[in-house]
Formats: sequence, structure tokens, C-alpha cells
Amino acid sequence: MSNLDVAPGLTVCRTAADDHAVAELFAAREVPLGGVRGMRVDRVLPQRGLPTVGAWCFLDAFGPHDEAMRVPPHPHIGLQTVTWPLVGEIHHRDSVGSDVLVRPGQLNLMTSGRGVAHSEFSPAGGAPLHGLQLWVALPGGHAGTDPAFEQHTALPRFTDGGLSATVFVGTLGDAVSPATTFSPLVGADLVVAGGSAARLPLRQDFEYALLAVTGSPVVAGVTVPRGQMLYLGTGRAELAVSADGPVRAVLLGGEPFPDELVMWWNFVGRSHDEIATARDDWEAGSDRFGVVGGQDGRRVPAPDLPNVRLTPRRRTRPR
Repeated sequence: MSNLDVAPGLTVCRTAADDHAVAELFAAREVPLGGVRGMRVDRVLPQRGLPTVGAWCFLDAFGPHDEAMRVPPHPHIGLQTVTWPLVGEIHHRDSVGSDVLVRPGQLNLMTSGRGVAHSEFSPAGGAPLHGLQLWVALPGGHAGTDPAFEQHTALPRFTDGGLSATVFVGTLGDAVSPATTFSPLVGADLVVAGGSAARLPLRQDFEYALLAVTGSPVVAGVTVPRGQMLYLGTGRAELAVSADGPVRAVLLGGEPFPDELVMWWNFVGRSHDEIATARDDWEAGSDRFGVVGGQDGRRVPAPDLPNVRLTPRRRTRPR
């Protein structure tokens, strides 16, 4: 999936966090992909004042609905895309030659590095669609790496009491995902039985956030309404999670990201010039992004850059 806003806003951020635990709720905002008639998603990250959680810099939640996903080829630089379907299937094609279906419980991970293009469509006659699309910012030393794609169909689980967590990226307790990462982080899909309580082992040097996908879990003593995200800061060795009814949630975490980032459209970079060059290369049909097969020349045009120079700024300190 992509940020298909026809006039995307600038997200500029300095991502280092203070070393302390907090508990701050953030609501998502509804965004139409590809204009007002596009599929609508709930954009959870980035937030004003909270552009990243570790290296996680973008999170869209989509569905549940019967609307098909139709995202033609579009470019990325400086990030990894993480596709995590909860219900339904997504057909992924990219310019490194991948052509796969991803199903619930399976992970699609695409590393853009210096440049890649991909498309995502619902299969014809597909089931209702519900899932998450996330981006991970690549650290400076790996931002220009070769593009790559991997799919993982068997992922480890962490369990405690009535909680079962599928670890799709990184490490949680003794569960280690096989997915390639370039900075220390974790992404885990939590299923909590109603009337149960559990504790998750955390790293005190990580910052964490939890998105309530279905139900309203109680996390660190705070009730998280469905669709909202609780930012937890750093300095926690464990996390108490309980639920009166069935809950599904996603835990994200990682070492506070040290680099200053400029995010615009589908690009993550460090400067205005880097973003502008990527945009020009895409519009010019440069070999940098390759060709996505089976698309008959379809592609998403890049929007115009804003009439200001893109510059980083500091993140707002969480309360």
C-alpha cells in the first residue's frame, strides 16, 4: 500500500525520545487513498508530536470492509513496507520480480532501499479485507541498500496466560521473527481472550506503542478504545495487558530512532534534495525504480512538491 494523497503534507521529524515511561492516547485520522473516491484507511502514524515509534514511521489500518484494494505501481525509498492482513488476501507485485498472494498470518516485507516500485490489489472475488500496512525507516547506513522482498508464512509466537502474540518483526521474549531488520525493533499481533490478563516482557531501552484493533484492552492501567493507539514511552521492563472481552491489538516498539527524517508522499529521506531527486526520477521513468510486471503501464503519478523547502524539525515531547 502507499500514501496516495494527491497533496501529501510534509512530515518532518527528529525521532529521539526522552528516557521515561508515559501513557498517551492517540486517535487515528481517516484518509482516502487515491483521492476522495479511494479506499478509506485510518492513519495511526505519523501523528503530530509523535512521528515515529522506534523505526516505525507509518501505520495505516484498513477495513473491515468489502471494498477492493486497488493500488497501482508507485515508488518508495528509504524504508521497508510491512503488509499484515488480518482478513482477506492481497496480491503483491514489485520491480524486483515478486508476484505473490499474502494471507492472514503471513508477512510481506519489502525493502525499498535506494528505490523500488510495487502494486497491491485484491484478488478477483476476494473476501472482505481487514489489515495493517506499516513502514519501517531505514537507518542512514542502509537507506541506499539494494531493494529486496521476502515473504514469511511461518512466524513465531509468544504466549502468556490468555494472550497469544504472533511476532511478525523483531523479538518479543524468546520469540524471534525471521524477517530482515536493520535496527532493533518489534512488531507483534496480540490476541487476548476475554476475562484474561497477561504480562509482556519489554526492553527498557525500547519505546513502545499499542494499537487496539478490535475490542478495548486495558494496558498499563489505561483502557485503549478500539482504533486508538497508546504510546508508552521507554523505561518499561514489562507490560500488563488485560481484557474483559476478546481483544486484538498490535504492539510496536524499537530503540528510539536517532536520525532526522523528512517524510513526503512515499519517500523517507534526510533532506529536501533527496526527496526532490526521488520524485523527479519517478516522474522521468528512471531505471532507479524498475518496472512492475503485469500492470500494462499503469502507475501512480507523483504529486507536486510543496512550495517550501523540506527541512527536519524536532518531535514534540510526549506528556
